[in-house]
Amino acid sequence: MKLGVLVGLKEDMREDFSRLNEMGIFTCQLCGWNTALYTDEVAQNVVSAAKEYGIEITAFWCGWSGPMAWNFVDGPATLGLVPAAYRYARMDELKQGSDFTKKIGVTDMITHVGFLPENPSTSEYGEVVAAIRYVAEYCRANGQYFLFETGQETPVTLLRTIERVGTGNLGINLDPANLILYGKGNPVDALDVFGKYVRNIHGKDGCYPTDGEHLGEETPLGEGKVNYPAFIAKLKEIGYQGPITIEREISGDQQIADIKAAKKMLEELIG
Repeated sequence: MKLGVLVGLKEDMREDFSRLNEMGIFTCQLCGWNTALYTDEVAQNVVSAAKEYGIEITAFWCGWSGPMAWNFVDGPATLGLVPAAYRYARMDELKQGSDFTKKIGVTDMITHVGFLPENPSTSEYGEVVAAIRYVAEYCRANGQYFLFETGQETPVTLLRTIERVGTGNLGINLDPANLILYGKGNPVDALDVFGKYVRNIHGKDGCYPTDGEHLGEETPLGEGKVNYPAFIAKLKEIGYQGPITIEREISGDQQIADIKAAKKMLEELIG
C-alpha cells in the first residue's frame, strides 16, 4: 500500500509536488472543483510537474458547482447528483472532469454522489441511478473507473447502487472517517459489505455525530474513532494493495504536522 496526500488542482503544481517529494510522499489524489482549470495547458503542466518530482497521481477527485452544505439538514438537498435542481449541470461538470482525468493519464475519477436514497423503490432513487449510470458510461468510454467517495450513505445502499447502475467500471474511494462522521457505519465492518469494490482509500479520522444536525468532528489520524490497526489488518486480509491518500481538512503548519504524523503511523501499521 502506497501512501499519498490529497492535493488541490492549480495551474502550476510544481510547488505542491516538490513539497510532497521532500516529505518522502510519492503519490497523490488531485482534487479539482474549478472546471476553468480543466484545460490542455493545465493538464500538460500537471503531467510535467508530476514527472519532474516523481509523483504518481492515483485518482482525480472531481467536484461540482452550486450550493453545498456538509450537514444532515441541508446536505441531502444540496450535495452531489441527488438534488434534481443541480443534477444536470453537475453531470456535465463530471463529464468535463472525466475528460481532464484522461488528459492527465489517470484512470480513476472520484466524487461525492450525495445522500443516496435508502428506499430503492422510489422514483427519486431510479432517477439518481440513471444519472450515475450516464456519468459512469461516459467515464467508461474514456477508459476510466468512476468512484463513489463514502460517507453520505450506508454501506449496503452504496453496494445496491453499484449493482443497480451495473456499468462494470464503478468503484469506491473508501474514506473511513466519513462513515463515522456521517454516522453511517463502521469502516472495518463496511469492508465485508463492499470491500471488493474499493480502489482508493482516504487516510482520515474523526468522531461520530453528537447531535442530529451536524457531522462528527474530524481529528488527526489516531485520535478519532477509526480503529486503524484493525482497519489496516482488514485491508491486508482482503488483499487490498492500492493507495492510501492522507486527507487532513485544515490548513497551515498544523496540517503539515498532522500529515507527517499520519504518514509515520500508517507506515508502522502497514509494515
